[in-house]
Amino acid sequence: MFKRFSLFLTLGLTLTATVQAQSAAPAQLRLGVFPNVTHAAGLVGIGRGLIQKELGSTKLVVSDFANGSQVNEAFAAGAIDASYVGPGPAINAFLRGVPIQIYAGAANAGAVLVARNGSGVRSVKGLSGKKVAVPTRGSTQDISLRHLLHENGLKATDEGGTVTVIPIDPANMPAAFAANQVDAALVQEPWGAVMESQGAKLIANEKAIWNGGDYTTTVLVVSTEYAKKNPEAVKALLRGHLAAINFIKSSNAGAQKAVSDEIYSFTGKRPSTNDLFKGLARTQVTWNINLKTLAEYAQLNQEAGFARAVPDLDKLVDLSWVKALAK
Repeated sequence: MFKRFSLFLTLGLTLTATVQAQSAAPAQLRLGVFPNVTHAAGLVGIGRGLIQKELGSTKLVVSDFANGSQVNEAFAAGAIDASYVGPGPAINAFLRGVPIQIYAGAANAGAVLVARNGSGVRSVKGLSGKKVAVPTRGSTQDISLRHLLHENGLKATDEGGTVTVIPIDPANMPAAFAANQVDAALVQEPWGAVMESQGAKLIANEKAIWNGGDYTTTVLVVSTEYAKKNPEAVKALLRGHLAAINFIKSSNAGAQKAVSDEIYSFTGKRPSTNDLFKGLARTQVTWNINLKTLAEYAQLNQEAGFARAVPDLDKLVDLSWVKALAK
């Protein structure tokens, strides 16, 4: 009887320890974000302390990235737990077996096509024979550019066409324009607005890029391993994400300041109030995702040669938590 009691006691203590370990808050959540207006939800959530407030004792550790390729490398190396990123890199990482899942949208539209003053480019068709900058190969803007080129009877040089696509970090594109290194750029805000204020010509606004502006450009991705071990921390992240979106919608001036401060802290460059106002006006900050255009994007991604297949969106995207929290 004593042995049986000891066995039950041991099993009980083991079960209690297991439950406590599973329910204990993780020490940290490592979050990635870009210094772009399309990542405004993340920038505001970080800058205003809204995400940290929801995380409580779990420390928010922020890493800034310039493009989606860097984010995918960080996920693959186990260096981050979650990140704001474009759907293109998220799709490509998922197809390569990186254990991630999209838990929320963050922004629609928010990217424009601008041409350098003196480039001679006045329309999309005028990009033939020109150099066009995008953040990185396989990025959402890269695929959007190729889609736009195809609609106008053009192709990139790596597709047998006449338009040279060059990867440049968005924050460095204004300098590339000033040095005449490229002729045009399809880029996220506020960098499109910044280049406009420096004399660049707007060739296609956010609505002309794709589907009248109703297409997802930023999503919130989480490591599936982290989500499995720390579901409450992920829900806290999503609550902070939603709080940031609500703040942006209710306080444009406050959102501009938070975005400006975070962009400056990451890049040492501070966009003007006018550039930020214009950039936010061209961006729809939202937790929802246009799954139709996401599927179209995945198809274009495959056609461009960045992926061999189209992902199962039911496995890649899970909006159930954010939908429940948004009610």
